[in-house]
Amino acid sequence: MSSKNKTEVLIAGKIYTLSGYESEEYLQKVATYINNKLAEFKKLDGYNHQTKENKSILLELNIADDYFKAKKQVEMVEEELAEKDRELYELKHELISTQIKLETAEKSLGDLQKESTEYQKRIVELQTELKGKNRN
Repeated sequence: MSSKNKTEVLIAGKIYTLSGYESEEYLQKVATYINNKLAEFKKLDGYNHQTKENKSILLELNIADDYFKAKKQVEMVEEELAEKDRELYELKHELISTQIKLETAEKSLGDLQKESTEYQKRIVELQTELKGKNRN
């Protein structure tokens, strides 16, 4: 298991030390996400007039909303992937079935070609025999 990382991040103008098994880059990305959310809220009318507690709740609700939307999107992508996997399985099955039919058809064609060659030889033999009888 990798070691714990500690990194200092700036969130809402304050420095925090984050600790986790994720990379420093990831922890900075999380802090940037929080700062971007705060910046979005600060642009909204009335946000700055809210209590600290209400601001915190709004931020938490917004992050939870983002999480559930992202989770739903992941579920949809996973469903699409599962459907594509099923389609791929069916296509592979169809391909194998078609290859077997092709091999069977090729074998039948080969057998028919051999049979045709034998008939052609027999025709030549019979024609030769018939010519021989007509000369007598």
